[in-house]
Amino acid sequence: QNAKIYRFLLYCYPQSDTNWWKGTCRGRTGLIPSNYVAEQAESIDNPMHEAAKRGNLSWLRECVENKVGINGLDKAGNTALYWGCHGGHKDVVELLLSQPNVEVNQQNKLGDTPLHAAAWKGYSDIVEMLLSKNPRTDIRNNENKLALDMATNAQCASLLKRKQGSNITRTHSNAEEYLDDEDSD
Repeated sequence: QNAKIYRFLLYCYPQSDTNWWKGTCRGRTGLIPSNYVAEQAESIDNPMHEAAKRGNLSWLRECVENKVGINGLDKAGNTALYWGCHGGHKDVVELLLSQPNVEVNQQNKLGDTPLHAAAWKGYSDIVEMLLSKNPRTDIRNNENKLALDMATNAQCASLLKRKQGSNITRTHSNAEEYLDDEDSD
């Protein structure tokens, strides 16, 4: 009469034997008979992307713990980081940026990076977080626009301009500049 229903996410991976699925749940991995999960299974192709889009930090943590690929791409070529930036989910972006090997410069099929998304949406706090990871600010999307060109508020634009200014390399030393100034006198 008082039966409880427990729901949990089971992360499944391809197996050569179709009678068994390799699955991971709450950090434990094992084999599951296919007839135990086939009937009630709901497939989510990109769980990390879905968690990031929804701003669901606990689900995202579970994805990370279960070693879901951090840089996986959805059909549009977006990463979970892109979706976290696009949605303005600061805690999600923070968790993703703390992961080793997270790709901050990945372009989607439109050529947009996570930095383009955050600038376009006007999330200056997320732009600042991304800039702390030294992303390329010279990447142009398919419309030939930089993240700076897509910035929709002054604070995002200011952060991006400051970063671009610090990326300009001098072609000669300060000593040479001083000598050039003396020559012109």
